[in-house]
Parts: sequence; structure tokens; C-alpha cells
Amino acid sequence: MIFGRTVDDQTRCIHYHTQEDVIAIKFKCCRRYYPCHLCHEEADHRAQTWPRNEWSEPAVLCGVCKGEMSIHTYLATSSCPNCGARFNERCAAHTHLYFQTT
Repeated sequence: MIFGRTVDDQTRCIHYHTQEDVIAIKFKCCRRYYPCHLCHEEADHRAQTWPRNEWSEPAVLCGVCKGEMSIHTYLATSSCPNCGARFNERCAAHTHLYFQTT
């Protein structure tokens, strides 16, 4: 289940809804999938980032095929390894909001 204000069945939300905005991220704090950090901000708790030692955890969902991938896999690619759907490369600017980068 995807939480947040989605606008279609491929995880696009009211904040990010281009053709390539097709992932949802499982937040460490609540173990719930949200399409973006802004959708999670609307939840009733503070976000926690995934520490590097947990990047093998399946925490990224492709909205096209619904396949889960690890954080390592997601950060190493620009498309879904299962179905080939392209991901929005501009999401890299928000990596620090989801995953510990230092």
C-alpha cells in the first residue's frame, strides 16, 4: 500500500508527477511506502533516514511493475531492473532525505 496523495496507480503524487516519477520509498521510521518526502511530511511523525548498513533492505518500489529493490540497487541505476521503467534522475537531489549519505 502506498501512503500519501497519489494521483495514479504508478505512485505519482500531487508533488511529483512526471512520466519518470514512478517510485515510492519505504521510510525507515514507519516502514510505509510514500511517493515522496513531501507526502511523508504530511504524516504524523518525523522522518528517519536509512543508515548505510541497511541499504540492502528492500525499500524502493517501482510504481510500474510493483517490484521492490534494495536501496543499493536503486542508487546504482536509473531504471527498474525488473521492467526497465525509467526513474527521474533529478530525485538524486533528495537522496539525503531518505538515505544517510555521510
